[in-house]
Amino acid sequence: MRNILIVGAGKSSPYLIKYLLDKSQKEELLIHIADLDTNHLKKYQKYENCKVSPINISSEKERDKFISESDLVISMLPARFHIILAKSCLKLKRNLLTASYVSEEMKTLTNDVKKSELLFLNEMGLDPGIDHMSAKKIIDELLANGAKINSFKSYTGGLIAPESDNNKWNYKFTWNPRNVVLAGQGIPAKYIENNKYKYIPYNRLFKNIEKIKIEKYGQFEVYPNRDSLKYREIYSLNNIKTMIRGTIRKVGFSDSWNMFVKLGLTNDSFKISNSENMSYREYVNCFLPYDDKLSIEEKLQKVLSVSKGDKNWGKIKEIDILSSNKKIPLKNASPAQILEYILKDSWKLEKKDKDMIVMYHEFGYVTSLGGKEKIISTMVCKGKDETYTAMAKTVGLPLAISSILLLNNKINLIGVHTPIEREIYNPVLKELETNGINFQEY
Repeated sequence: MRNILIVGAGKSSPYLIKYLLDKSQKEELLIHIADLDTNHLKKYQKYENCKVSPINISSEKERDKFISESDLVISMLPARFHIILAKSCLKLKRNLLTASYVSEEMKTLTNDVKKSELLFLNEMGLDPGIDHMSAKKIIDELLANGAKINSFKSYTGGLIAPESDNNKWNYKFTWNPRNVVLAGQGIPAKYIENNKYKYIPYNRLFKNIEKIKIEKYGQFEVYPNRDSLKYREIYSLNNIKTMIRGTIRKVGFSDSWNMFVKLGLTNDSFKISNSENMSYREYVNCFLPYDDKLSIEEKLQKVLSVSKGDKNWGKIKEIDILSSNKKIPLKNASPAQILEYILKDSWKLEKKDKDMIVMYHEFGYVTSLGGKEKIISTMVCKGKDETYTAMAKTVGLPLAISSILLLNNKINLIGVHTPIEREIYNPVLKELETNGINFQEY
């Protein structure tokens, strides 16, 4: 038996675990799932080829014990913990897979990982992951045919499926709510468009949108992600005139979300010292000017430049953020933490809700004969329910597929890598197709 250790088993893990368990007999696998809390993992204990254990990731003794018993490690932990596992995997000479961006700390291990003839494969999820593989496949094919790529736009969004879209925001949380609340903060969005460098600060990010169209699903809006410029080198497109990577939302969401940005509710840089037991209404009033002649509603409408008849005012009312009865149980919380708490109640996935992943690539290029052409490649994946989500499927399956490829010596790379080589993306994309994750080109 070959032992795959999965560390962390949150909302993105169900398809990863299911795929490996389904393959466990044929591939002679023992799946060992280790998490801080194992109560939600009891259903897996009935499988003959599955083992569940609690783990304290901070304990080097526990880490090393589990890793030494494994042939390969998949980390589903929050990104900040990958480096801890990586150092133990390096010490014990075990390959490691993650779905997170390669951190600077991970990069420092490159030479040691190579010397140990190991593979630390990162960015093996959805975005990053499937976005890299699907884009690089087309890029490599175009370049091999002598084309000159002058424009590349790539957008991904975790959304609610149309049949479960029943709120005014056209949005529900399908992945980590905190990441949604903090999206776009830190560095400005950096990209190049028609040879012009653009730097869009956070306070204008959600006003800087474009529209795209997905066949059978209609229009969506997109806004740029943090640093698109670094992907010129990653994708071997150093001289490209346009390079933009971004996030997909349903039309109207960005303008509405910008109300929270404008108010300061997404700020995570300070704490509200008296936040515990504050009402939602009191929380919002913290960010409004004092005026004893106006109600909180009137002040909010004035600050946001909205009226009672506006769609955005209807969205404000729907999430009940002006309630005087609902209390905040968070002590010394940041504005962003409180907003996340309020929205989690309004935007949670119900039992029969289906989420939807949408990915869009657009390539503009000149053929070897001088003709100008364009390729649009899109992928839409829907989830089954609130557990087997499209997000879990598109994050978990690339990890599961590549782990078996690695155990079967179908991937022979060493070092710290992302899935931009044919050796990885060709077999993974092919297997994803058989599991319903397909791209349409037109």
